Amino acid sequence: MDFVAIDVETANPDLASICQIGVASVQSGKIVDQWSSFINPEDFFDPINTAIHGIDEEQVRDAPAFANIYSEYQARTSAPVIVSHTGFDRVAIAMASEKYQLSVGEKIWLDSARVARRAWPDKYAVRGYGLANVAADLGITFKHHDAGEDARAAAEIILRACEMAALNLDEWIARVQRPISLENAAPIRRQGNTEGVLFGECLCFTGALDIPRREAADLAAMAGCNVESGVTKKTTILVVGDQDVQKLAGHDKSSKHRKAEALIEKGHAIRILRETDFKKLVSFD
Repeated sequence: MDFVAIDVETANPDLASICQIGVASVQSGKIVDQWSSFINPEDFFDPINTAIHGIDEEQVRDAPAFANIYSEYQARTSAPVIVSHTGFDRVAIAMASEKYQLSVGEKIWLDSARVARRAWPDKYAVRGYGLANVAADLGITFKHHDAGEDARAAAEIILRACEMAALNLDEWIARVQRPISLENAAPIRRQGNTEGVLFGECLCFTGALDIPRREAADLAAMAGCNVESGVTKKTTILVVGDQDVQKLAGHDKSSKHRKAEALIEKGHAIRILRETDFKKLVSFD
């Protein structure tokens, strides 16, 4: 139960224009530290954004640029799992890093909004899963649109969901990749595009992916792969979620992973790929 939660505020519609960043650190299931910093986005402030978070040019005039605060951010997000409420903050960090040509290490991202939608589906499955609404329902008090406070609230939501559902962090990472209602968790199968560069390959996924499993299946099919829900003698590619790669030398591999290895030992040609490499293979990024 060690993770960090982050939040950012931006100066304008460009997600790279981060003007405040906040980090809440969780160790052994408890919030142990909360940090935030103003950032000079080196960009203009849109009045709409300022109206939301109250930050303007004057407040950040002497603040460091994102590149100058990045080492501090990296030090405070050394945990392997980063939580954010929706994907806004994850994308903003990626775009700001690209803007300043900074290297982004591989992390496991967990969306607390997706967690809330599954932990309390009667309330948030379709709507109402904004940070302020979920926090209010759970009795979490915080100052909304202050990055440090928003990060703490996102961390609190994860801790409450873990306690309520009796799931640990790894289990939630896997759970958010499945449908909100498990009754709709039908096997994912696709027919490959005959014009795709990978036509003829038969692909299967295992482990928690960074992108939704159905989206990953669509990408694989577009590239030409037939997508099956299980590993068989026809399987030629097994894509393993990045976070599960750490288990490769242990005994906690998924049943699909173990079956693929058993088939490989018998002479079947199955290539095992990380999700990151799969994305590059299908030109996802």
